[in-house]
Parts: sequence; structure tokens; C-alpha cells
Amino acid sequence: MGDKAMTIGRVLLAIAATSCIGIVAPRSATADAWNKETVVTFSQDVAIPGRVLPAGQYIFRIADSRTNRHTVQVFDRAGKILATVFTIPTVRLTATDDTHITFNEQRTGLAVPIKEWFYPGNINGEEFMYRSHGAMIATARR
Repeated sequence: MGDKAMTIGRVLLAIAATSCIGIVAPRSATADAWNKETVVTFSQDVAIPGRVLPAGQYIFRIADSRTNRHTVQVFDRAGKILATVFTIPTVRLTATDDTHITFNEQRTGLAVPIKEWFYPGNINGEEFMYRSHGAMIATARR
């Protein structure tokens, strides 16, 4: 009776382990599409709400939240978080195969503010909001 119980126990353990692999694997395979992680390199200083990013390489990612998909996190190359920025949804007419970032106009010598960020293959993107006279506003549309 003891050997039969051990065999049944091992079979159940094997089934449970196999089931867990099926649950975990799909989530890790779609991680980039879920958080839209993008590595970008800027050749000059750029601005995001509340911060100037010196020329260099950064990681943009949608914050891991099931309720608010319009929060962008910005990391340095080492993975240290630099900023968490609230955005509003924006749309473009055509998706492209690469990351697309638009900028607002700025006076010469100042960091150029990022206006919109689109993940490759998406027509939906994130529009950055900037403070003006104490209120959060979206950047002006052209």
C-alpha cells in the first residue's frame, strides 16, 4: 500500500509541476508586449515631466498595473528608475515597425520635451503631460 501511495504522490507532483510551467511560460514570453519596454538613445538632452534626461540611453516601460496602463517608468541603462510619469492615451494614423517618439518645440539651448511615445506596431501611444500654472495639461496638439 505504501509504494502505491508514493507512486500516486509522484504522479500528482509531476502533473502539478507541468501545470505550473504552462501558467508561467506564456507570461514571460509576452512581457515586452505587456510593458512595452523600449530602449531609446537620445543624442541631446530631452525633457520629461519634472526631469531633464541628459543625452544617453534609457529604458521606457509601462508600469506594471492592471488598472492604469498610462503610467510610464523611465530607467537608466543599469535599470535604476529615474522617473514615473503619468500620461494620457494618444493615437496616430499608421503604426510603424520601430519606436516612434515625437517632441515639442523648445527654445534653443534647452532640453527638448518629449510629446508622445509609440511602441512598435501600435497606433495607440502615450502622451506626456506637463505642468503649466499649477495644473497638469497635455501638450498642445497640432
